Amino acid sequence: MKILLKLVSMAGLMLTIIPSIGVFYEVISQEENKYFMLIGTLLWFGPKIIFKEK
Repeated sequence: MKILLKLVSMAGLMLTIIPSIGVFYEVISQEENKYFMLIGTLLWFGPKIIFKEK
């Protein structure tokens, strides 16, 4: 379970970084970047908030 949560978090982190590079090289639009980064942020922080280690 922990490994799966780490993979989801890493995928979310990649969705916050890679779209910005795409906008820089004009591969994707600014609007698409906003959506990808929103999804990435939710995936990155979501599992950490829900399954916080005590």
